[in-house]
Amino acid sequence: MIAGRDTLAGVGADAVQALVEGRHGDPFAILGSHGSGEGRVVRAFLPGARGVDVVAREDGSRLGTLDLVHPAGLFAGPVQGGGPYRLRIQWPDAVQDTDDPYGFGLLLGDLDLHLIGQGTHYELGRCLGAQAMAVEGVSGVRFAVWAPSARRVSVVGDFDAWDGRRHPMRLRQQAGVWELFVPGIGPGAHYKFEIIGPDGTVLPQKADPVARAAEAAPGTASIVARAEPYGWTDGDWMTDRPRRQGLDAPISVYEVHPGSWLRVAEEGNRSLTWREMAERLVPYVQDLGFTHVEFLPIMEHPFGGSWGYQPLGMFAPTGRYGPPEDFAYFVDRCHACGIGVIVDWVPAHFPTDVWGLARFDGTALYEHQDPREGFHQDWNTLIYNLGRNEVKGFLIASALEWLERYHVDALRVDAVASMLYRDYSRKAGEWVPNRYGGRENLESVEFFKHLNSVVAQRDPGALMIAEESTAWPGVTQAVEQGGLGFHLKWNMGWMHDTLHYMEKEPVYRRYDHHLLTFGMVYAYSEHFMLPLSHDEVVHGKGSLIRKMPGDDWQKFANLRAYYAWMWTFPGKKLLFMGCEIAQWTEWNNDTSLDWGLLDQPLHRGMQTLVADLNRLYAAEPALHATDSRPEGFHWAVADDAQNSIYAFVRQTTDEGDHLLVVSNMTPVPRSDYRIGVPKAGQWREVLNTDSGLYGGGNIGNGGTVATDDIPAHGHATSLNLTLPPLATMVLKAS
Repeated sequence: MIAGRDTLAGVGADAVQALVEGRHGDPFAILGSHGSGEGRVVRAFLPGARGVDVVAREDGSRLGTLDLVHPAGLFAGPVQGGGPYRLRIQWPDAVQDTDDPYGFGLLLGDLDLHLIGQGTHYELGRCLGAQAMAVEGVSGVRFAVWAPSARRVSVVGDFDAWDGRRHPMRLRQQAGVWELFVPGIGPGAHYKFEIIGPDGTVLPQKADPVARAAEAAPGTASIVARAEPYGWTDGDWMTDRPRRQGLDAPISVYEVHPGSWLRVAEEGNRSLTWREMAERLVPYVQDLGFTHVEFLPIMEHPFGGSWGYQPLGMFAPTGRYGPPEDFAYFVDRCHACGIGVIVDWVPAHFPTDVWGLARFDGTALYEHQDPREGFHQDWNTLIYNLGRNEVKGFLIASALEWLERYHVDALRVDAVASMLYRDYSRKAGEWVPNRYGGRENLESVEFFKHLNSVVAQRDPGALMIAEESTAWPGVTQAVEQGGLGFHLKWNMGWMHDTLHYMEKEPVYRRYDHHLLTFGMVYAYSEHFMLPLSHDEVVHGKGSLIRKMPGDDWQKFANLRAYYAWMWTFPGKKLLFMGCEIAQWTEWNNDTSLDWGLLDQPLHRGMQTLVADLNRLYAAEPALHATDSRPEGFHWAVADDAQNSIYAFVRQTTDEGDHLLVVSNMTPVPRSDYRIGVPKAGQWREVLNTDSGLYGGGNIGNGGTVATDDIPAHGHATSLNLTLPPLATMVLKAS
């Protein structure tokens, strides 16, 4: 046994002072159990405690009593034996038996640390952050965080009065990772990290970058998530997913902002929870025939008005709609109903909130130091430094978290163009060229190739979708062939051209006839998705129905014709919520969609048309199986600008099914309009947007038309058609 005066032997006064002031960067050098030639001493820093005994973990027998050796709350004393121990702490109003956080050895393995430093630890959500687990048979939470430039890191929370002096962490120098096991706490505990930067400044307490659960805004704390995996029931879906999501499969996406799809007016206008969405949104999407639902970013984000596009919790579903396991339940329900789930994912930038990633350890850790590379002028956000292995690994692990932990079927990667160009939205002198003097962001190119290669290897059948608004080559080309490796790309050019055309008064459309045909010039340069997204119905752009010219009848007829044009044109489909009911007002993230419109026949008719388009699209391979093959499409009429009439044929093979799509983009009915077709016989009208079912005038061809042996448009046979005004028809060869 050693005397009480020796319990601080080898610990200098400056070190003790640093510890009690919360400045010491190596707490394990002082706290916990320390042996000497004379025996063992235990030290514990417990501000506010009145006394401390050390007891055996096995049977609770007393091993020794610790003396107060510093008035701030540092206790130390000799103890018997060398086995596991606990602390019996006398607080002013209670006695607490707890294991000593500083009585446990190293936590993370060398392989984990090596992979973190290399940027190839693809399961950071199970390594860093807060992991509820048992260590040496003791239940608690292992905390770990990357902060290589910090002088000291502490975990703080509702379990230690948010006091950074109480739980300083151990630095694993080789990876810049700090770790600590805190016994006696578990899922549901709220926590952050308190960090002292390299200059000695105590930073604002930081949320966990790898937290798997977080407080709902306006709260900012991270939450220890449950350790138990969700009990998935979607094995058949996951097995069949590669077929369901192939380039030859029908993919029709309903884009949703979960906070405003439907609100509960009688309960303070609150949003639905994930479980309520499983009961309301899933059957709605199923009834309308969409194959997928896509959510605007659901990663935890501080400002609701960003719609999730400024996320800070890249591993955590936002707490606004319930706990993480409830989101997993929602995905499981979607899969049970044959619906895929896509989430928007934002690796381009992050907000500057002081409790987030910005200057996380007192340095530009996740972002670039130079604002010409690290600050996004359009969005007042910070740009990830993809030249740093740990940052690349962080983002790739985030993507895999959604695909693997939550069985998400696709990630739509936001703002890809802003990542690919160093001069994106910057003037001369405001950007830094790459090492070759060019504007291409080589680090981003390498990142996308790496990301998409890892996803392809680990999660076959999952889709990676790029929102890329320029003509960057090879976005959807395989990495092995020099491309970026995405599966689909949003066709922003198609969207801009066609909307510009549809907004024109029909009398002037003849002068911009090419806007509807130009998409076929580049249709097979990438694998495209045709998006009518949230971006087109906000910020003063007006709703889709309000973009259409004319009186109400013409507005609805125009929009019906446009939807049918989109659903029959090559490319996968995406429609933002509310557009299917022709909502008059712009989308507002703070209110529910205007569901009362469905009491009106024209709005109900629009919804019925969207459902019928989805069913036709899924039922007819000619409309989806050849999206990536030029032989699946040919123009029948592309040059009738005078009458603003278009016609094209979709087909599987020369001998397979043939569909003729005809659009009359003027309010004038056309009779005796002859169009050459590749097959003789009966052609059945399978869809007509002028049908009375949708609110139209029922002008058409009586359901069936027979070909005449009259050559036209390069074919030996032709159809003599009546074309309804402002309408699109689809006819199928019998």
